[in-house]
Amino acid sequence: HGGPGAVEMPFAWAFQRPWEDVFTVVQYDQRGAGRSYPLNDPATLAPTMTVERYRDDAIELIGLLQKRYGKRKVVLMGHSWGSIVGLSVAVERPDLLHAYVGVGQGIDFREGEKAGMAWTRAKALAAGNREAVAAIDALAPYPSGEFTIAKADGWRKYAIPYGSLIYSKPDLEYYFQTPRLSPEYSEADRQAWGKGSEFSVTTLWPRLADVSFTMVKKMDVPIVFLLGRHDYTVPSPVAAQWFGQVEAPSKKLVWLEHSAHMPMVEEPGHFFAALLRDVLPLTKEKK
Repeated sequence: HGGPGAVEMPFAWAFQRPWEDVFTVVQYDQRGAGRSYPLNDPATLAPTMTVERYRDDAIELIGLLQKRYGKRKVVLMGHSWGSIVGLSVAVERPDLLHAYVGVGQGIDFREGEKAGMAWTRAKALAAGNREAVAAIDALAPYPSGEFTIAKADGWRKYAIPYGSLIYSKPDLEYYFQTPRLSPEYSEADRQAWGKGSEFSVTTLWPRLADVSFTMVKKMDVPIVFLLGRHDYTVPSPVAAQWFGQVEAPSKKLVWLEHSAHMPMVEEPGHFFAALLRDVLPLTKEKK
């Protein structure tokens, strides 16, 4: 799931049901987030919240699933912040995976922030939004120097109305109403979602400043990227550039032409079709 701390489970019921006809779909609330948030003292948990620990949590979960379902490998999908965790797993333990699927894929945090800010500033300038241009300029030298979620949100609040997060619906109200009907989440769980999200993103964001996969030139697992053409929350051109250069046993880049950062919500049919066409065949082990 994204964020950090933005658990996807209370939203997933709205797009995931068709997947379950084909895949056994496993989601989990990461440490410090969602229904996991109330289970630990935040002060005790905070020092453990590193990319490496989240990567190893995912590896441990895969081990549990191998035993429970009697499977040798799984398909791992990561979205947004989860794509950092997921790609880290794919680099560290490719032997566990049929394939890695990246959605809203992050590659280099500082470069992504730079690209998103430049795109948003250009949109604001073209629209004559002097307030937005001035506010974005005032964030300098970010994304260099101090790396805080306050600065990241400082430009994203202007990017979202231009469709950087959800291309066709810059108003996010309909999306954030989805958890109210979730079969997995109660009202108390939804409150924990908000508290865990704030805690996780505030704690983790400064630790992500120099996370980058630009030095990874070769992957030992098939990779599929499902990218929204208009994603400038985690800018898809940065992911596409890396994808074009990396070597892998097989790789497929799928553009969702009418999506930004949430293609599974924005184009659920096309997204599912890509899973059937480009991901499912990778689970058929060669003899």
